[in-house]
Amino acid sequence: MQQFFGWLTRLPQVAQIPLVLVAFAVLIGVVVLFIEIMPRPGRAYTVVRLAVAIGVPVAVLFGLGLERGAAWGYVLAAVLGGGLFWLDQRQSKGRGRLIQIFLFCSPGFALLAIGLVYPTIRTIVSAFFDKTGTRFVGAANLAWVFQENSGTGGLTALINTMVWVIVAPVLATAIGLLYAVWVDRARGEKVLKSLVFMPMAVSLVGASVVFKFLYNIREGVQIGLLNQIVVWFGGQPVNWLNTHPLNIVLQLVILVWAQTGFAMVILSAAIKGVPEELNEAAALDGASSLQRFWNVTIPSIRPTIIVVWVTISITALKVYDIIAVTTAGAQGTTVLGYEMVKQFQLLPPQSGHSAALALILFVLMIPFIVFNTRNLRAERSGR
Repeated sequence: MQQFFGWLTRLPQVAQIPLVLVAFAVLIGVVVLFIEIMPRPGRAYTVVRLAVAIGVPVAVLFGLGLERGAAWGYVLAAVLGGGLFWLDQRQSKGRGRLIQIFLFCSPGFALLAIGLVYPTIRTIVSAFFDKTGTRFVGAANLAWVFQENSGTGGLTALINTMVWVIVAPVLATAIGLLYAVWVDRARGEKVLKSLVFMPMAVSLVGASVVFKFLYNIREGVQIGLLNQIVVWFGGQPVNWLNTHPLNIVLQLVILVWAQTGFAMVILSAAIKGVPEELNEAAALDGASSLQRFWNVTIPSIRPTIIVVWVTISITALKVYDIIAVTTAGAQGTTVLGYEMVKQFQLLPPQSGHSAALALILFVLMIPFIVFNTRNLRAERSGR
């Protein structure tokens, strides 16, 4: 594999592009071949599948550069591939299904255990040890979170995070819902929806950079649009991001701007799913448009509203990018996510404080996940 890419880089750039496209097309063709054609019944197809099941793991090891003398690696890969093929054959005959499910799911479970379960347990344990991870300090790190540290640290981060979780999801969901209702079946609906959804294509880092230019202040001619508008009306430039608590409001605007399109698209699809007969019946009973909205549309899409609100709440709960780009947590704007990373990056690293903040974030997310799960179960049981 390395030799192929090395050979590719030595070719002229004009030749590299078509070769990459051809290689990609061949890869897609091979995938389609083994998904659509090879599963067909017949001895010839079975032999080909067996050869592929044994040959692909061996080829992967060879491509990764396993030493040719390490024959045990190739033998193990061939045995593993043949074993999975045998289990697949048994399952197709109605036997060994549970074993097959376990073996095919085991790589995913192993990755989850390594990348999610173990780090979670390790972080919880670290929250009760000092920065070196050797001395047990009990709840001292958690107590630090609830102490006032002059605009920085745990308590300020916790309070600001609560503001983010309360304000941003409500505004983004409400604006997205109102916009979805407004453009529903309107002329140019696709264009109007695309304009609001486009911020979803921008990362929060990119959005923060754009808005930081918008809020910018400088001596002389202003390059920040917001300050230039103030100057046009005869005012004095304002250092928006250094003015507390206005800076938090301006940061919230970034998240609301980025998430409103998500809320609009999901809620618009839900609104279109409301049976038209309900609105017609309400109209025949003399209900106005506003009454139909509150008494028909909102109850019908309530589960979707909850899902959107919970999703944006989790995003607001773990916000980091916006704070890091705009103010770096200064002027009383730090939040739990940013403070967690900051404490770990200090010299020396305050791993105990960082783990305590991560533990609090984890605990705060649990109610949202439980609430969303119960809402989905209630919706399914009501069908």
